Amino acid sequence: MREYVWLECTESGSRNYRTPKETRGTERLELRKYDKKLRKHTAHKESRKK
Repeated sequence: MREYVWLECTESGSRNYRTPKETRGTERLELRKYDKKLRKHTAHKESRKK
């Protein structure tokens, strides 16, 4: 089953991206994405929508 997860910036804490992800037996996503607030690429980790 696929589920939407949010990618949250590790530096500013803002949730900038939402992406679908396979939920069965997968690890948490960590990608380098652009943060508009900081105006640079930073690490973004998966966070579930609250």
